[in-house]
Amino acid sequence: MRKIALLICVSIAIACGQNAGKKKNGFDYNRTKKEKTKSTQEKTTTPIDLNNTGIGPISDLSFPTSIDEVMVAKGAAAFKEKCTACHKVNAKLIGPAMTGIYERRHPAWVMNILLNPTEMLKEDPIAKALLKEYNNILMINQNLSEEEARAIAEYLRTL
Repeated sequence: MRKIALLICVSIAIACGQNAGKKKNGFDYNRTKKEKTKSTQEKTTTPIDLNNTGIGPISDLSFPTSIDEVMVAKGAAAFKEKCTACHKVNAKLIGPAMTGIYERRHPAWVMNILLNPTEMLKEDPIAKALLKEYNNILMINQNLSEEEARAIAEYLRTL
């Protein structure tokens, strides 16, 4: 009986030792080389253009030095109601983040994209670049009045 047990132990040791040097087929959990993953989508950024006033009814707009708090309140309410489905204040969503918009765009351009998004997305080079950057998702025309658009523009100044 002892001989049989000894024979089994020796056979197991020999069998395990023979597989030690062989490479396993299939997936190996103990990878030593770290693989770099390539991005499947190129990151693009639209150019900053403070001279482009866009296409639409507003040819020029300059803000007064003081902020109109009543207009900001109206603009914040309108932004919450009509814009937050696609835009966040501090982060990209379906559309770009709104914080610092006037560091990237002329105020008249912002007003024109609010009032005339369909034509802007067809004709304006910055709007076309944004359309491409945001996966060709069109900005919906909210049919804002100039007063509503101006209130939203004033609100965007406070971000």
